[in-house]
Amino acid sequence: MSATRERGKVWRILSIRGHAIGRLLSAFVIPGGSGEVKEFLATEYAICSGRFSMLNSPARHARMLLASLLLVASGCGWLRPAPTPILPADELYSIGEKELTEKRYEQARENFKKIVERHPNSSYAPRGRFLIGEAYYREAEFDKAIKEFEAFLSFFPRHQIADLVQYRLAMSYYDQVKPVEQDQALTQKALDQFKKLVKEYPESRYATEALAKVDVCRGRLAQKEVWVANYYITQRNPSAARQRLELVLKSYPRTLVIPETLYLLADVNFYEGKTAEALDLLRRLSSEYGYTEWGRRAAQRLRAQR
Repeated sequence: MSATRERGKVWRILSIRGHAIGRLLSAFVIPGGSGEVKEFLATEYAICSGRFSMLNSPARHARMLLASLLLVASGCGWLRPAPTPILPADELYSIGEKELTEKRYEQARENFKKIVERHPNSSYAPRGRFLIGEAYYREAEFDKAIKEFEAFLSFFPRHQIADLVQYRLAMSYYDQVKPVEQDQALTQKALDQFKKLVKEYPESRYATEALAKVDVCRGRLAQKEVWVANYYITQRNPSAARQRLELVLKSYPRTLVIPETLYLLADVNFYEGKTAEALDLLRRLSSEYGYTEWGRRAAQRLRAQR
């Protein structure tokens, strides 16, 4: 009798819980779910609620509980949307190029990043990495562009577009060059990167442009030294000015500021009482750069000294 009572308690508990879960399943709505899933749940509830009379009550409740527990344990996996397929590298590349052309830079980067992350061994991966940086470059996000270009060159230094990437790296610095009155650290970095391009990729179609940019950067650095020298002259510090001017003559001999440098250095010599050295500089300036404004000024001072 005791065993019978215990079994009765168990089945009463199962009956209560089974009916509760059955009501939950019967009320469950699956928006947009497949017909198969709906049919499965309807059938299970029909079985559990006793529509198949050949099943006795304990079996019915047990089946109800089993179906419910399986549904919960699976996390309703049947109802989850199918995972997004991974597009092939060439499709991602085409989409990214289109987004880049249409100036949707963030979307372009997302597609190129998928190539790098999901297709690292694809022939599109190096170009994808470069175009991530290119998208940053076109948005003037130069620091981020520099990181991407440097990463490319560390992974693919001999790739067929490595010279282009090196050129873009140099331009990322060049496009940030400050006015002469400000710090020229970025000019120096641009100069170093252009020189590296010419050295490592001498046959590149970008080498000629890089050489031209080298001259521009050197000229800017020379201008900075002359600007500082002028400042020292106004502060009556001729020795400091002399150091800057002599540095220009030594380090930047083929820049456009040489005539001005010679003229200012002659002024420094006059200020320090070195008249002979000053006159020599004026004669050189008048002879070699007579076509410039500084050359004409030198000629006038020489006539005034007679």
